[in-house]
Amino acid sequence: MDHKARAVVNVGRILKVNHAGEHGAVHIYAGQILAVRLRAKALAKELADFKTHEENHRAIFAGELQRRGLRRCRSYWLCATGGYVLGIASGLLGDKAVAATTIAVERVVIRHLQQQLADIGNSDPAATSAIMQILKEEQHHHDHSASRLSDPRRLDRAIDTVVSCATEATIWMGMRL
Repeated sequence: MDHKARAVVNVGRILKVNHAGEHGAVHIYAGQILAVRLRAKALAKELADFKTHEENHRAIFAGELQRRGLRRCRSYWLCATGGYVLGIASGLLGDKAVAATTIAVERVVIRHLQQQLADIGNSDPAATSAIMQILKEEQHHHDHSASRLSDPRRLDRAIDTVVSCATEATIWMGMRL
């Protein structure tokens, strides 16, 4: 397989994993929305807005997969299940845990999206456009949550470490399934 053909396969894989990741993000917010009703009701509207953003991101990547005739990633339902469990757990721990979770996930996602843009370059304008549409909102989620967590507790730092590692592992696994 020549270099150009490999790049097309890699872009397809990137789009599949991004689509699955956005599906996971939708479920993180769904789980958090369910759980904050018990601990931090004031967050429900904000989380619903973030969930809507993630649903739009998922649709953008789904459109790219459909346009290319690609099936979704094998990790699609794993991302949903893990995301939902993470959402419920962080939501039950309260508003600071929700913020710490969002910060950790988005920091990893932003780094990966930026690396994808560098890797893809000008070789696939449609993929580049899809990623760029999403990057700004992911940064907003991160920054908004960071503004709510000005003084992280020990639990928040632990959540950050665990969630960052889990997000990295999920992306790594998705790229290999």
